[in-house]
Amino acid sequence: MGLSMIKSHTAQANSVLAANTIAFTACFAVWVMFSIIGIPIKELLELSETQFGLLVATPILTGSIFRLPVGMLTDRVGGRIVYMVLMLAMIIPLWFIGSATEYWQFLVLGLFVGIAGASFSVGIAYTAKWFDKEHQGFAMGIFGAGNAGAALTKFIAPSLVVAYGWQVVPKVYAVAMLVIIITYWMFTYEDPAHHTAKNVSVKDQLKALNDPKLWKYMQYYSLVFGGFVALSLWMTKYYINEYGFDLKTAALLAAIFVLPSGVIRALGGWFSDKYGAYKVTWWVMWVSLVCLFFMSYPQTSLVIKTTTGDALFDLSLNVWVFTALLFVLGIAWGFGKASVFKFLSDEYPNNIGVVSGIVGLAGGLGGFLLPIMFGVLIDLTGINSVIFMLLYGATAVSLIWMHFTFGKYKRTDNTKQAHASVSTK
Repeated sequence: MGLSMIKSHTAQANSVLAANTIAFTACFAVWVMFSIIGIPIKELLELSETQFGLLVATPILTGSIFRLPVGMLTDRVGGRIVYMVLMLAMIIPLWFIGSATEYWQFLVLGLFVGIAGASFSVGIAYTAKWFDKEHQGFAMGIFGAGNAGAALTKFIAPSLVVAYGWQVVPKVYAVAMLVIIITYWMFTYEDPAHHTAKNVSVKDQLKALNDPKLWKYMQYYSLVFGGFVALSLWMTKYYINEYGFDLKTAALLAAIFVLPSGVIRALGGWFSDKYGAYKVTWWVMWVSLVCLFFMSYPQTSLVIKTTTGDALFDLSLNVWVFTALLFVLGIAWGFGKASVFKFLSDEYPNNIGVVSGIVGLAGGLGGFLLPIMFGVLIDLTGINSVIFMLLYGATAVSLIWMHFTFGKYKRTDNTKQAHASVSTK
């Protein structure tokens, strides 16, 4: 009987994990939808780069703000019902985006649809509570692979735009989301034992913000996740403007960054379980710094006066070298997104919904602010690669901060490992 109960719990846990991941993939595809349909809308409304940045970033704002209250609600009443209500709430505004004609209408509807991004806080907490500590990192990594929903939009939306017009995309997404909701309810379960915060006030839950360690994780996540979201929204247009590709080709190249970064998150969770969140995050920052250094270099031509005339040297970053660097950056950030949440599951097991909401909020705000900053900087400088200069600076700051703030943790970990080695001998 005991064995059958264990098997039943394992089967339910795996079913919940699969359903959560599929639902999160769909929600993420909706969340970054403007990265594709925003390009023809920009041309239609003759928007500036800054206005385009605000358009694609608006859904990210509400998705970010709602992550904290939704995470709290998940701890109090359970993930299943919260996830269902969240997905139902986005269907009507999603449908009406296809009928919008004014810039303000896109912004308002984008705010409502943006709650799709809050699905992360529900799913990560709901998923974590079904697994023991040894497997939480891997399980949360699998769930986080739903970031690949951004790649789903890169594959599906351009074809729909070219064949039927951008107006069809949100309507197709609304119908697909309805199907996802029905399927989700059929394959998920609720465990009342997971409601860890029923008797805890909102004030008590927010006390997590008093922990200085949490602010560090918020900063790291605002880079690895916020940067991922920002580039997911921006890269299709970047390839069009910088290298002259058409919409479908540009979206396909952008997916080379988006898809691996989402899928690899599960492997990042496994590495974090095995080697520790600190080591994984440290290497993520270094790899990111190197990639962003080269990607920051603007397209440059050098003219040298010689005795036989002008000699022209093209110092531009080749599109394939650039894409390779972008691919590596995506892999690094995929690992980083998992390792940061491994920190959280290790240190905050009893209020993972709250802390994941807080850290997710920070990451989402990074994803909201960065595209707007991208647009402003490009309008000011006229240099497309200035977006990578900004990310390079943010990564350098993160690496320096991590070096100084984690020095004590690193020494403590080494001491523990040494003691463990001696005790086993």
